[in-house]
Amino acid sequence: MTKKKAEEIMQLFDRLYPDAGPELDFVNPYELLVAVILSAQCTDVRVNQVTKVLFDEAPDAYALENMTIDRLEAIIKPCGLYKSKAKNLSGTAHLLVEQYDGEVPSDHDALKALPGVGQKTANVVVSNAFGQPAIAVDTHVFRVSNRIGLVKAKTVEETEKQLRKLLPKDRWSKAHHQLIFHGRRVCKARKPNCGECLIAPHCAYYKTISGESNHA
Repeated sequence: MTKKKAEEIMQLFDRLYPDAGPELDFVNPYELLVAVILSAQCTDVRVNQVTKVLFDEAPDAYALENMTIDRLEAIIKPCGLYKSKAKNLSGTAHLLVEQYDGEVPSDHDALKALPGVGQKTANVVVSNAFGQPAIAVDTHVFRVSNRIGLVKAKTVEETEKQLRKLLPKDRWSKAHHQLIFHGRRVCKARKPNCGECLIAPHCAYYKTISGESNHA
């Protein structure tokens, strides 16, 4: 896809989701980091319910490090994968205390060195907590950007690489949220609502299913 065509599509996203942003509840980088770690294979709604309890007992990395694994597991169990998540959160809290005086580092590579923090989580944190341009590719971003035809990629890594090349840097962070919003509200995994989609006239998937592929 050309950059000009991509910009037309992103302008439509601006109309659809002018205020797109994170749907996880947080007030500081620590809370965001914990919430994103918990969000793996879990809805933001459920995570927000859990963190409301967790942050009352562990408002910072020091308190989280001192929390017993049993108590941590009990609190975060509704998020699923709670044993591995508890281990990662405890390990992350320890490193934050030992290496960063309890603060979350703003450096992408430093974040990825923390237990349970991969490329996507690090991108979410640097973007939303520190205002650095980044595109975090989750299942929604991967699905929607490939369906529309913004990218043509088989992996999340390649999707991120192509989006970074296609979109101007000042669009990266907002585009991430807009693609997520669209994936949750319209371009759903099993049954995309193409009939009500403002992007449909520009969408590679829609042109295929509607027989317009020869006119793309």
